[in-house]
Amino acid sequence: MGRNIRLRHLPPRITTGAYILHSGLGKWGGDEQTAGYIHSMASEAIPPIKQVPAPQFLKVLAAAEIGLGAALLLPVIPTRLAGLGLSAFSGSLLAMYLRTPSMRKPGSIWPSQKGIGVSKDIWMLGIGLSFLIDSNKGPMRGHPVGKKGPA
Repeated sequence: MGRNIRLRHLPPRITTGAYILHSGLGKWGGDEQTAGYIHSMASEAIPPIKQVPAPQFLKVLAAAEIGLGAALLLPVIPTRLAGLGLSAFSGSLLAMYLRTPSMRKPGSIWPSQKGIGVSKDIWMLGIGLSFLIDSNKGPMRGHPVGKKGPA
């Protein structure tokens, strides 16, 4: 196991890694209809995506999910790097959620029926950020908040 991975990192790395890897593998063989749906959802939030053909976008997204899922599952990848990838990925999903009005109840941050699936990705952001905080090289690493540990 990598020198930077702690036993407490394994459960969230395994669960998020397996989930994201499975999602990417499912998208890899996606048909035109799936590509069109995912592409339209993403391009509604991020207009420049409209310039990328839907099947190509789906392949890139699938490859990113497969890579991130594998990075989380492989213990040779440092937790800090895996946390950075997970935070960026989940942050982009949440940005899409916040930029797509139909995913939220009118005048609210709370999800509509359409947005429930994406809004739940906030748990991945929490895990990614906790990996970044926990792997910080500062003097408080691995110690309770406010308590200074050994340098």
